[in-house]
Amino acid sequence: MASNVNPTVRRRRLGQELRRLRELKNMTAEEVADRLLVSQSKISRLENGRRSISQRDVRDLCGVYEVEDSRIVESLMQMAKESRQQGWWHAFGDIPYSVYIGLETDAASLRVYEPQVVPGLLQTQAYAEAVCQGAQPEASASDIEKRVQVRMRRQERINDTRHPLRLWAVLDESALRRQVGGRQTMVEQLERLNEFSQLPHVTVQVMPFSMGAHPGVNGQYAILEFPDASDSSVVYLEGVTSDLYLEKSHDVQSYSVMYEHLRAEALNPDQTREFIENVAKDYARG
Repeated sequence: MASNVNPTVRRRRLGQELRRLRELKNMTAEEVADRLLVSQSKISRLENGRRSISQRDVRDLCGVYEVEDSRIVESLMQMAKESRQQGWWHAFGDIPYSVYIGLETDAASLRVYEPQVVPGLLQTQAYAEAVCQGAQPEASASDIEKRVQVRMRRQERINDTRHPLRLWAVLDESALRRQVGGRQTMVEQLERLNEFSQLPHVTVQVMPFSMGAHPGVNGQYAILEFPDASDSSVVYLEGVTSDLYLEKSHDVQSYSVMYEHLRAEALNPDQTREFIENVAKDYARG
């Protein structure tokens, strides 16, 4: 597999193309499922990219959709082959949010609102260890280590000089005030946060307590956008046992508008850096 092939993104693109072919035939997912003697849920999972798809599945679906151009069929089957390969994150074993990692790896930009902790892409190793231990009290030491290693590897997108991830992070003040690890851990984390904010492709803003109720009170979310125009934007909502991915245009638009309000109400980047410096000094003084 070529190093630039992302199986998660391949599944999404393939699913979008299969949905387009189905809609061109004016067929419902239920009708296709009946033709192939499979469940409707399987067709839906294939189309939304949440399930790997075999070349046989592609061949069967192309038969139902009466695709006569062999080049199209071959292209789709190649995408199916690539979608079943493994991304770098699979080397770390079973990662619960592996779908998200695949999307983040290929994203051009990421807008995230985080009310509780510093976003994973901006965490120091010590802070990440403390977060993982606190969030997963029953996890083994090896599982914690694996999660931290994955988090550190994800940060390569921030430091990539050729294709850096455009990151915009809005943090609630509580993410700065919540002491994760010891005071020194917090001082180092806040200093790192300000270092990241100096990068031209990273913007950090803080939503202070003084703002009261604001558009982010319902919780954390992220919006991912991709370099290929054919890849729709995705809203990611993290859960305890499962995650939610929203791709419908009206959902993405609603969250995007909400994020614009967050950015407008939060401290600007310069005010944010000064605010973070003051909080770091509070931790340093003990």
